[in-house]
Amino acid sequence: MANGERPVVLITGAARRVGAAIARVLHGAGYDLALHCRHSRAELDALIAALETARPHSTHALQAELAEAERLPALVDAAVARFGRLDGLVNNASAFRPTPIGAITPTDWDELFAANARAPLFLAQAAAPHLAARHGAIVNLIDIYAERPLPCHSVYGMAKAALAMATKALAQELAPAVRVNGVAPGAVLWPEAGKDRGDRQALIARTPLQRCGTPEDVAGAVLWLLRDAPFVTGQIIRVDGGRSLA
Repeated sequence: MANGERPVVLITGAARRVGAAIARVLHGAGYDLALHCRHSRAELDALIAALETARPHSTHALQAELAEAERLPALVDAAVARFGRLDGLVNNASAFRPTPIGAITPTDWDELFAANARAPLFLAQAAAPHLAARHGAIVNLIDIYAERPLPCHSVYGMAKAALAMATKALAQELAPAVRVNGVAPGAVLWPEAGKDRGDRQALIARTPLQRCGTPEDVAGAVLWLLRDAPFVTGQIIRVDGGRSLA
């Protein structure tokens, strides 16, 4: 398939971890990609180099601070300018840190909501006309903690809950031209600051599938929602090994 005929997806937070896995899986499935990062430009450049080796002229790098709302439409415009189309938006970029009650600041609220709720909404709004022209789709990366509180992370959970509601509202408002769904991972990657091994083992013990997930588990769900689920919209798929059953 010639460049310009392949479907195109914009992925935020694509340089590392789950975002990079989503990029690799979608690229392997034949998508051209506009890949965004905030600070991790070296990692993004390395990822793009690998993808370009596999298929030249198939990626485009974007760098921006998603908290700067005025810059969000330009990310969509740059992707469309590069590829001539936009078929999907994956709102993967996120901010995660503890906010124990008694120490929460307005800055915590502003930063966690900007990354986890505001930016996905305004990117979706900017992308919607382009996606509608292709009968495209949006996938938002949410969290199982949008439904249940994680101790000491109330603001993060509230922001992800807002993104869950945005997913459903956008699915209703953008139908029938654009489908909008979410993926809510469980234990896939431990926080980079580390997690006690005993806590990890206890969490796995509460998971029916008795293992942690992988970034590729999440990426597979994203691919399915973008490509293989034409009658699915307004849904949030839990990729958590069954832990939410407990």
